Amino acid sequence: MPPRAYWKGYLKLSLVSCPIALFPATSEREKISFHQLNKNTGHRIKYRKVDAETGEEVEAGDIVKGYQVGKSDYLELAPDELEAIALESKRVIEIDQFVPRKEIDELYLNSPYYIVPDGDVGQQAFAVIREAIRQEGMVALAKVVFTSREHVVALEARGKGMLGVTLRYPYEVRAEKDYFDELPDEKIPKDMLELAAHIVRTKLGHFHPEKFEDQYENALKELLRKKQHGERIAAPQEREPAKIINLMDALRRSVQAEAGAQGKPGAEPARRASRSSPQRAGAKKAGRTAARHKKAG
Repeated sequence: MPPRAYWKGYLKLSLVSCPIALFPATSEREKISFHQLNKNTGHRIKYRKVDAETGEEVEAGDIVKGYQVGKSDYLELAPDELEAIALESKRVIEIDQFVPRKEIDELYLNSPYYIVPDGDVGQQAFAVIREAIRQEGMVALAKVVFTSREHVVALEARGKGMLGVTLRYPYEVRAEKDYFDELPDEKIPKDMLELAAHIVRTKLGHFHPEKFEDQYENALKELLRKKQHGERIAAPQEREPAKIINLMDALRRSVQAEAGAQGKPGAEPARRASRSSPQRAGAKKAGRTAARHKKAG
């Protein structure tokens, strides 16, 4: 059974438009999830919506939205009043602007959606808009309404369809200066930086998300398997990270450890990358630095 569209409407570029459907591009449905149980009876816990003052359960039809303006004072908004906000983007994604992808800060990226034509009508118009975006190498900015909220969405060509990523508004992004400004300006010795850079080069590779492994999810599955078979559950001993007494010594030991791991699986990209002359020269330099400090120690 094909997935159900999250949103349907029209994509519009100037006077060209076509019907489209949006589908969430990511899902966490495959992850293990838990129910809450009453440990005394084993029964599931249910949540009910109750009146905070009377404690009585409230029917769904009697629940309206409210905006708090005082301690116990709310402005009630009925569904038809919210619908009165006339936004064209409720049914239409109209492209307003094209910008370079590299100008969009990752902090603003939110949720991704696959965009496809909705039905046979408008297939060609969809393809024309998609290929125009692809040819120019740009990202289209538009607006769309999801769940009674208007979002800015960035559209780009992806295969035979498009990818739309909702963007956060500036007021949703926290200022980095609030976190970084008070950090001290550390003076980094050149030889320390050389050693650290060498460690980075030994770990060079390529982005292969199919190799990502969710170790916690796998551990949960193993825990559930043991529980089903009545096997003993033993908590693993936690290992604390080694305390760094001397940073230079830790860097020197790291260089030696990585050098010993070069023959292991997964180290091949690093070996290949290290053959390039700048990296090879840097590796030799870092090795000499490590040797000097080893003698000094």
